[in-house]
Amino acid sequence: QVQLVESGGGLVQAGGSLRLSCAASGSIFNINAMGWYRQAPGKQRELVATITSNIGTNYADSVKGRFTISRDNAKNTVYLQMNSLKSEDTAVYYCKVDVNVSWGTRRIFWGQGTQVTVSS
Repeated sequence: QVQLVESGGGLVQAGGSLRLSCAASGSIFNINAMGWYRQAPGKQRELVATITSNIGTNYADSVKGRFTISRDNAKNTVYLQMNSLKSEDTAVYYCKVDVNVSWGTRRIFWGQGTQVTVSS
């Protein structure tokens, strides 16, 4: 199995910054894409940003220019630097990891979620 531990959420004023981390451990052969998603109350879970194994990135239009996704392959960790936060960024943020747990066996894992609250 693979465990994902998220950290870095919290309460911040509008215009502030937070940095989320998600560390993967366990039965990992190698990691393909990693990403962050979020879910606000009453809304569906939506993509925030993804990063591939060769560091290709993709962002939701709503966060482009404000958020930066990165990864440290040596630590099996993905980060989300969030700047210029807005009240509409308030949500539970989840990391998602696409893992090869063995040769030819691919699995998707989700983190437990971390709350980000932006006060206006």
